Amino acid sequence: MSTKITGLVLAGGLSRRMGGGEKALQMLAGQSMISRVIDRIAPQVDQLAINANSDPEPYLQYGLPVLPDTIGGHVGPLAGVLTGLEWAAKLPGITHIVSAATDTPFLPLDLVDRFSELAGPERIVIARSGGNRHSVFGLWPVALRDDLAEWLVTSDTMKVLAWVHRHDFAFCDFEADGDGVPDPFFNANTPEELAEAERHLAGASA
Repeated sequence: MSTKITGLVLAGGLSRRMGGGEKALQMLAGQSMISRVIDRIAPQVDQLAINANSDPEPYLQYGLPVLPDTIGGHVGPLAGVLTGLEWAAKLPGITHIVSAATDTPFLPLDLVDRFSELAGPERIVIARSGGNRHSVFGLWPVALRDDLAEWLVTSDTMKVLAWVHRHDFAFCDFEADGDGVPDPFFNANTPEELAEAERHLAGASA
């Protein structure tokens, strides 16, 4: 099949574990976390947008569309995925979106290529590493946007994998890339994890 993919950086969370504020804008070795994620994923996709539910102003500096959730209530990552799918549906020829978390500064540089190998017209692909599933890193068919919209207003659970398991899906397995990072999907959710990411970057550059 012909697959044309656009990307979405999910920055729509409430950042409770980081102590509030904008987790995406936390500085990591002199660069914001979201800018590190953008640098890694932007070359992999045709177009890229940011999903953010707070003041969009700080995100406009990155020159990308900033999309708030199309449904209210901060119901979680699936709302961001739906927002991305509805945006992508208006773009010529786009068949899928790839989502990436804003707190994962070491995400794979071959994420989209690896996902594409498993793509199908209505198949969802989810990242996995070390036996752990990373459900916010997914390849999402635009064709499923109406089904997801209905799920979000009728289901009693907003768990990503609960919806995924209703559809054709596959896991895509990744390994650490050997640059000293223990897992390509390491996420800096807390100040302690942010400090750990700093140490990884310092070790990689030493």
